[in-house]
Formats: sequence, structure tokens, C-alpha cells
Amino acid sequence: MTNDPPRGEAAASPAKRLKVAHQSPQPRNSTIFAPFRTIGLVSPTPVPFTSLPLGKTTFQITTSVGHCLHTYDLRRGLRLIFITRPQTPAPITATVAWKERVLAAWGGEGAIQAPGIWVFQRGRKCAELGMPNGSSEPIKELIVFGSWIVGRCLTRIEVWKSANFEHYTTITPLASSGPTRNTLSGGVCNVPTFLNKIIVGKQDGGVDIWNVSTGKLVYTLFPPDLSSGAVTSVQPATALSLVAIARTDGSIVIHDIQTDRVITELRAQSGHNANITSISFRTDGYGAGEDGQESGLMATAGNDGTDVTIWDLHNGGRVVGVLHGAHNPPSSVHGGVSGGISKVEFLPGQDVMVTSGLDNALKTWIFDANSLSTVPRILHSRSGHAAPVTLLDFLPTNSEDADATGKWILSAGRDQSLWGWSIRQDGQSGELSQGGIRKTAKKLGLLGSNLEIDSSSSLDDLKAPKITCFACSLNRDGGMGAAPSAGGIWANVASKKGTHDASDSGMTGWESIVTGHRGDKHARTWFWGRKRAGRWAFETTDGTEVTSVGVSSCGTFALVGSAGGSISMFNLQSGLLRQRFPAPLNPAQAQKLKLEQSDLTRASRNTPRFRPGTGKHRKAVTGLLVDPLNRTVVSCGIEGKIKFWDMHSGVLQDEIDWSRTTAITAARYYMPSDLVAFSCDDLSLRVIDLETKKLVRELWGCLGQINDFCFSNDGRWIIAASMDSVIRVWDLPTAHLISAFQVESPCTALAFSDTGEYLATAHADSVGINLWNNRTLFTHVPTRKIGDEEIMRATLPTPSGERGQGLLSAAFDETEQEFPEEDDVLIDQSPADIDTLSNDLLSLSLIPKARWQTLLHLQTIKARNKPTEPPKAPEKAPFFLPSLTNGRPEPKVVVTNGASRSSADNHTLSHLSRATTSLTQSEFTAHLGTFAHQRQNGDPDPLLTHLSALAPSAADSAIRTLANLDEMTAFVQALTVRLRQRRDYELVQTWMSVFLRCHGDVIVGQDNENEGVKEALRQALRNWRQEQGREGRRLDELVGYCSGVAAWLRSTR
Repeated sequence: MTNDPPRGEAAASPAKRLKVAHQSPQPRNSTIFAPFRTIGLVSPTPVPFTSLPLGKTTFQITTSVGHCLHTYDLRRGLRLIFITRPQTPAPITATVAWKERVLAAWGGEGAIQAPGIWVFQRGRKCAELGMPNGSSEPIKELIVFGSWIVGRCLTRIEVWKSANFEHYTTITPLASSGPTRNTLSGGVCNVPTFLNKIIVGKQDGGVDIWNVSTGKLVYTLFPPDLSSGAVTSVQPATALSLVAIARTDGSIVIHDIQTDRVITELRAQSGHNANITSISFRTDGYGAGEDGQESGLMATAGNDGTDVTIWDLHNGGRVVGVLHGAHNPPSSVHGGVSGGISKVEFLPGQDVMVTSGLDNALKTWIFDANSLSTVPRILHSRSGHAAPVTLLDFLPTNSEDADATGKWILSAGRDQSLWGWSIRQDGQSGELSQGGIRKTAKKLGLLGSNLEIDSSSSLDDLKAPKITCFACSLNRDGGMGAAPSAGGIWANVASKKGTHDASDSGMTGWESIVTGHRGDKHARTWFWGRKRAGRWAFETTDGTEVTSVGVSSCGTFALVGSAGGSISMFNLQSGLLRQRFPAPLNPAQAQKLKLEQSDLTRASRNTPRFRPGTGKHRKAVTGLLVDPLNRTVVSCGIEGKIKFWDMHSGVLQDEIDWSRTTAITAARYYMPSDLVAFSCDDLSLRVIDLETKKLVRELWGCLGQINDFCFSNDGRWIIAASMDSVIRVWDLPTAHLISAFQVESPCTALAFSDTGEYLATAHADSVGINLWNNRTLFTHVPTRKIGDEEIMRATLPTPSGERGQGLLSAAFDETEQEFPEEDDVLIDQSPADIDTLSNDLLSLSLIPKARWQTLLHLQTIKARNKPTEPPKAPEKAPFFLPSLTNGRPEPKVVVTNGASRSSADNHTLSHLSRATTSLTQSEFTAHLGTFAHQRQNGDPDPLLTHLSALAPSAADSAIRTLANLDEMTAFVQALTVRLRQRRDYELVQTWMSVFLRCHGDVIVGQDNENEGVKEALRQALRNWRQEQGREGRRLDELVGYCSGVAAWLRSTR
């Protein structure tokens, strides 16, 4: 686009390594993981959404997720239909929908990135607006009306023509005398029937009316009181020439801009949107008046509140309803969880209201026509985590739904919620319900009709506390058919005594997820199939906080560890306590233990190493797991001890004590190999073998606290994330660090899919979940040991997946990324230009096996393919079919040696054959002559490369037509040199075999005239035989050695 001056301004091939002297730059991506995309983002930014009607059938609602836009279809239940690409160079600051297009303003935050405006249609960039020279302020708001596009910046207004997207003018409001000068605080709109006029709110409380065509100030509306504060929102009303103006003191003024007269002044009550930043009017003509059949309904909301206030503007205006808890409260109110309402809007001509908030949620509300309530009910909702994710895990495999393996992610965040995310279908993702929270809040008065409520109360206060640990097994999950609880969710929190009837759950399945919560002594259960909270809340036996949980692989038993060191096992079907670790002693066991302690001699001889009832953890339990046969329970504690318990008796069997060196913070179990990994506070990862109970690996390298770690799907790698923002990958067989990449913010949680396709990560500054592709599934990735100096910075995945690499693109990626060792550097070389890797190795050629085998048996193939009888002349065609010869005589068939060919074809083929043979022999002879001329220091590469490129028949013809003894001698010497180079071993054998078969009679024959030349040929053959014998013996030794080693490895001794 052109940028006219303002008018009317108011005041490659595969890469291999080669040694060089300098160091190459490090690559920018991880060696193993490639960014794929980000999920879980709906509306995480303060940029308001924008809506667009599509005929009379549906609306499209577009939200900003940072550098791209998400578009949802209202008729499909807010289904995601478009994600814009490419991504904007800087975060998006404003959006507006217009004629099936969406305009997005980005950049301008500081002096790093100049602002810009892109135009998207159906998720693709189709145009770009021209920006004025020297523009550096971010565009905070965009509107489109008539033939104009208007953008509100901090201190000026930019105007473009909507026909060609060219910049038209820049409007700079007059500076005021106060400290705010000419700052535009919020709100820009156009009033219907006011041609080319816009209304802009200012920091000093005034409202300016500008003519964008002439660039002149038309009028200024002054605030009714100097203490009213800055304008926060302006919105045209449904009546002509009326505009609603909100200011920071909580006042809302309905102003007639044509007569400069205040029609109505409203003020939000304490606790209800004191700072109003969004205003909308219902336009379907209903909702107001005594019977609700009149127009005049207004909704207001603020970015520092959670409620939407509904106003009836008749008779001076009054509050007729408050939608409490529409979104989460802002972070300053509720401990770091993002919240506040960024925009509220009535859809044109509909009884539907749309809200978006900083809690990463987009919701639609509907007003029931026959309902006496003036508060709308929820219609659709799309949301995600409102706070950064702290726990991640891929759902394990169950016995029935194998197709879903690795396609669902379970996550928990600081917003007290538990989510399930589908990688395949975004619309299937959702939060696991914690019951009727809004219904409970209404009973408690939080959502009642009374307007005076406790401002400190929130819907989140009715949720379970923040989840600190969870465990899952789907083998007994009932799916959607699981029996619901008759007594409500977590019904045994009050420890009600009574019979437990598990017959219904035995037929339909039971809960599959167990969670521990901060500051809570109960571990809670969840139904995965029903996506809701379960029946049980398991209390720790010592009454302290739950610090770790575990579920057996069969899905029947849940383990709960506490901050006091107690471990309890519950039955998920019945909710009953089944075992404690250590198990409490009955009177008989206690009496026996007392007698053993009194008789020290007998106790020392007969008692086991660990007595029943002993071995309890002294501090918090940080990890719990069960072996697949339900025989052994493994626990670890912050005191640095690992304990192995008998699952059925509750007796301690063995113990590993690291208390003198470190404390254990978490444990991960890889079931197929019986390996357990522990993270320690000395920044190390230790791996033990569950069978031998021995330490097998110690992994070092983290420079900060280890936030999370996991095994790969095949158990070969351990991936760990630490506070230094680096994700590291260790190879377990070698204990080497094979990959490490640094991200922008610390990774707080990670998980590896059971299929090996994805690595999922969560980060401290984002509410989304990042997915990375495993490149080793599709291409070779070097897994050599790396050092700390080779840690690279990686680009995080994006919601649009623009900078990412999908599965198909990774599968067909022809570029092979290799990384330098010491002073290595990457250069482009073809495989044919690479010599043997080592002088001790024997290299074969890259020639297909069929080619040199055909050359070796060419005469046999020709004899087998020889025709058995001459071809027969075709039968005479019927008289009514035209002749192909068109009256010309048919060519005469020549029969030679049983084969037939037409004379014309015979002449043509003979000519072509002679020309091809002559050309081949001349080029081959030229290369042979060059090598013979430089026999002492000659290079056989040109000669043998040309010979290997020939077809089998051409190569046979070239060897057969060696003209004289000198050429034969040179050819043998070339093969000897190549054999000495230990290259093309199978080709050298084939060529020598063909040579001896064709010219063997010449070598052994007598010729007195050329006896001297023939003796040179025989000497060349002796040299070749000597070299061949030496290489053959070396090859036999290597093969014999390798065979012996393989036989020894296969032996059972």
C-alpha cells in the first residue's frame, strides 16, 4: 500500500560434516523436538472481541490470542473455524470486523516495533493498511463506518479510506492545560446519521466530536463535574443522537450530542463495575419496561470486576439485574488468576449477549422471553485455564479406546480447575465439572437478587483448592455410562458412616482420576468419561495435607500420601480404606513385637530387617507408585528415603537411604522397564531399577530447581525442565545429555505422549499448552553427547502453528539437521563426493545391487532372453479397414539367426547402436588414456566413475573392446588402486571377473612380438592378486571377530 502524506491535518542437498578451522553458528531449533502448535487459548489478552453477522443465520466472533486471531461460529456452539496466518510481528492491540474481513492492529508498544494494520479474510491475510511516516503509538481501538477506517492511538487519531486502505489523515486533539494534555483515555465511536463524525473520549473527561473528512474539531462535550475523571467508554444508544459516556468515577451519562443536554445520569452502586469500560445496548426492541416488551435495555461491565449490570433506561434508569460472576475476578483480587471483563456486547437484533474476559473465556448469554428474571442464562461457553498450568500428563492407554492413545491431555492450573484437552478436535476439550457451583452460589446469596453482597466472595471460593498432584488410570473408567453418585460429589467429606453399595459401579465402572489439593487433607476423585467430579474424598490418616497421590495400573486402588508421612490405600469402587503403610499392628502383633524386643538375642536372630508397623516416613511423601502386578508400593519422601512396601500386608520390605546427600522431590515410573526416576534437590535425576533396587543412573546438568520430568514413550530418554528455562534430554543407556534448548520462560510442567509423537509443555507466563513434534519418528537425528555451550534457544509453538512443523511436514522434510562437534562445520556435499569414513573400513559402492549382478551374468541373461522362433507376420486385415501403409509397399523382413527385423528398423537400430557404442568407447578410452598417461600418480576416479554410471550392457561392451595390451594393463592398475583405497569392493570384483572372462585367452596366449607388453600386464595382475589376497584376509578376520562377538552375546552363559 502507498503511504501518502496526510491531508487536512488538524494542528539444499544433504549436509555432512567436514573439519575446518572455525566454529559454525548454532542452530535455532531443538535437535529432537520441533514446535507444532499451542492449544488452550481462547481470549487471554485484554483486546476486546469483535463480532460480525453473516446474513440472518449466524454470527462470527473473533478474539485475539496474542499474535493471531481465533474466529468462532455462534450457530455451531462457538466452534473454532478460523485461525489467522501469518502471525503479526508484534502482539495485536485492537480488532474490528467488517464485511467478512477482520482488521487487526499490532505493534507500537515502545520503540521496538512500529505499528501496523493487517486485513484478514477467512483466516488469511489479504491486505495491509498504509501507515503514516513516523507513527510509533499503538492503536488501541478500531472502528469502520461508511468509507472510513479510524484508529485511536494514545494522543492522535489515524484515518484511512476503506476503499483502497490508503492513509488519509492524522487528527491530533488540542492539548489541555492539565498534566494529561491531549491523551485519549478510551472510547471512539460513530453515531448513526452523523455523516463523517466520530466521538472520542479524553483523559480530562471531555468528549470531542471530529469530522474525519475535513480533519476539523466540530464540538466538545465537557464533563458535568471536574472530579468525574477520564472517559472510559463511549457508545451510541439506540435512539438517534444519544450517546452513553462512562467515566472513572462510575458515572454513566446518556447525552444528547445534538442539543448538548444530559438526558439521564446513572451511577453504579458500590461493588458493581465502579470502573465501566464496556457499554452495549439491546437492539431487538425487548427487555425494558414494566412488561419487558420495550426497548431501552443497557448492559455495562468493567475490566476490574466480575459482574455484568443490566439497566432499564425508562423513568430515569434503574438496575434491573446483575449477572454475578460472569468471569473470574482480576488478578489483583484473587491471587494471580487472570480475570475481569474486557467487553460486553448485545448481538444486533438478537436477545443474545456476548462477554469476554481476561480469564481466557468467551461466553454467550440468552434472555428467555417468558422468564420473569432479567438476568440471562448461559448459552455457550469457550474457555481455558485462567492461570498458568502447573501439572500436565497425557491420558494413559485403556483396554478399549486404543485409538485415543496420546490424543488427550490432562492439565491442572493455579485457577483451581482440571481440564481435558483433545489434540484432534478442539471442540471436545472441556473442564471437568465440580458440580453446580452457580446453583450453590445462588443458595448462599452470591448470585441472589440482592445487590449488596460481600465483595470478597467469589465463585472460585466454592471450588476445590488448587491441584498440586494427580494420578490417573483408565482401565476401570466407566466412560459416559459410569454410575453417578446418589449423594452428590465428594459425598464422604463429612465422613458419613453407612453401608457402601458398589454393585452399580461394578457394572458400569468407577472413577479414574485422583487429585491432591493445596492445604486440603482430602484427595478427591473424578470421572474422566463423564467429565465431572466423583463420589469420594479420601482423608489422610494423620489429618495433614495431601502431598502425593497414585493409582494402581488396574484402576482399583488409590494411594494417598500426606505431609506428615502417612500413606493410605483406598478402594476406588467402594471408597473404603484398604491398607496403611506401615500397617497398624493388631493386639497379637503388638504383643509379639514387645516380647521380641524384650529378648534381644532371639530378636537379633529371627526378626526380619524391618518389623511390622515400622518404617513410616518422617516427612512429607513426595511420590507414590505401584508395580503392574500390585505386589509392591514404592514411596519417596522429602527426607531422602525410598521405601518398598508389600502392598497386601503393608510391611516395609526394603529401603534406599539418600538422606545424607539429598532430598527427593518427585518420582516417575516407567512400567515396561521397571525403572523409577527421582528428582532431587541437589539438581540431579537418579534412576533405580525396581527389580534389583539398585541405582543405575545419575543425570546431572540442571542449573535450577527441577520443575518436572518424564520418561519418553520407549523409556530411552528422560526429559526434564528446570528453573533456568532449559529443557534437557538425557539418553538413559549412555547417561549422556543429547539435547537441550532454552525457552523464553521457565517450563512448569511437561509430558510425553505414549505414541511418541508429542511433547507437551506449560510455561510460567502463559495459560496455553505447547505441543512439540518428535522429529526422530521421521528423520535421523544425531544423539551425540553435548555440552552446556551447545544449548540453543528454541522458538515456542504458536496457536496458528505457523512456525511449527506438522507431522506430515516432518515426515517429508528432506533437510537433515546435523550439529557440529568441536571444530566441525556443516557444508553441502553430495554423497558421491564423500570418501570412505575411515581407512580401516571397507566401503561398498552406491550402485544398485541389480546393476552389477546383471553385468556379472550378462551373457546368461542374453541367452535366456533369446527368441525361440521368428516373429510371425500379422494376418491380413479385412477389406473395410484402411491400411496403415497407405498404398506403400510393406518393408521387407530380414531374418538373421532365428531373429526377424524389418530392414528399415534394422538400419536405424544399427546406426543408433554403432553411434552409442562409438560414443561410449571413445569416452571410456579417453579416461583410460588419461590414467595411463599419469600412471604413477594417476587418479582412477574419473575412469571408474564413468564406468559405474554405464548400463550393464554398455559397461560389458566397454570392457570387451579394450583395444590393446597397454589399455588392458592400465585398466588392471586402475582396479588395483581402487582396491587399495578400500572402496567400491563389489564393483571391483565384478569388473575384474568380466575382464578375465573376456580377455583371459589373450593373457595366457603366446605372442613373441608383444611379450614385453604382455609381461607388464601379467605383473599388473600379480599386483592385483596380492592386494586382493591381503584385503580378503583382513575381511575374513573382521567378519570372524564380529561373528564371535554376536555369538557370545546370544549365548545364555
